[in-house]
Amino acid sequence: MTVRTGNVRLGIVGARGQGGFYAGLIAAGKVPHMSVGALTGRSSATETAVRERFGDVPYFTDPIQMMESGAVDAIVTTVPHYVHPEMAISAMERGLHVLVEKPLGVYTKQVRRMLAAAEERPSLVLGAMFNQRANPLFARLKQVLSSGELGAMRRGTWVITNWFRPQSYYDSSPWRGTWGGEGGGVLINQAAHQVDLWQWLCGTPSSVFAKVPFGFAHDIDVDDDVTAVLHYGRRGTGVFVTATHDMMGTDHLEIQCDKGKIVVDNSQRATITRLHRPMSEYSETMDPETIQRIVRGTIDWSEFSSTETVVGTSVYGEDHARVLENFASAILFGDELLAPASDGLNAVRLSNAMLLSEWLQEEVPFDFDEDVFLDELNARIRAEGDYPERS
Repeated sequence: MTVRTGNVRLGIVGARGQGGFYAGLIAAGKVPHMSVGALTGRSSATETAVRERFGDVPYFTDPIQMMESGAVDAIVTTVPHYVHPEMAISAMERGLHVLVEKPLGVYTKQVRRMLAAAEERPSLVLGAMFNQRANPLFARLKQVLSSGELGAMRRGTWVITNWFRPQSYYDSSPWRGTWGGEGGGVLINQAAHQVDLWQWLCGTPSSVFAKVPFGFAHDIDVDDDVTAVLHYGRRGTGVFVTATHDMMGTDHLEIQCDKGKIVVDNSQRATITRLHRPMSEYSETMDPETIQRIVRGTIDWSEFSSTETVVGTSVYGEDHARVLENFASAILFGDELLAPASDGLNAVRLSNAMLLSEWLQEEVPFDFDEDVFLDELNARIRAEGDYPERS
């Protein structure tokens, strides 16, 4: 679809919650080159709320009718996880650009179908709402790591457990905490952005071994506690820990490289340390006196390194607005996407690999057999007995 007005009319599939939040950002003028074209919802109460907030913006109870109305140039999918690829494919079949909310899907096979539909329509833009990529702090870290100035990664560790959810959260709706309704737990819902950031910053591992005691601290079927070891071959290892049961949780990221390291606390403050020479050279040439100073804790590290501090400045919503603006610019001007949907496949694959490792009780390759994963997922959906199996 060609947008001739210089303004992308966005159709929001799901007017409540996150969809309403995006509509609010656009209506407030925080997203250049974009307007709210239409919204969809399932109830008269939602329509009333939309009318009170956004006036006479077209409202539909059927997303397909909205897609075929001529009122929108693109859509964003703020719908349940399983439906993201389905809505995206339906929109692309009707010539619309698509911004997919995280996660892109529950399992890799459905994401691949969506990406295949996009490849058949190269004129359409298919992006992902990974708003943390627009956070200036993580954007700076990506720049530093991609430049190679810190050398090869040796080890990465991210403990991100500040997702506390009480049992009442899971009890609030029957689909929460289920394989058939939600498609998973902390990996696919709360920590999806960090799973994406991990593979964006550190790359994809060769294999994964994970311990996932499902329903560890809640009466649910899905993951609420995850500890995964990621193997990168000679490039090193990674550890990713996340949970929804730590009331006083932690957010701490460290990436150790041959020429320095990055330490991030609370996703707000990063310290980048650059060694004057690669660690391997220091290891080969360090004299006994210097070694003793390290052992005794009396070393002055400024002899060997320099530091840079990066402080996060994003206000909640600013990063979302940047992704929406970038999506509009990609459609109108051909700008490069901050988060192309094709990148999102690796994030889904990484979380799938963690789950499959626990299900099979073994280390699994990153390029695991997707049919095996789907069989295991469907076995759990059958056991719940409330939702259809997936294909």
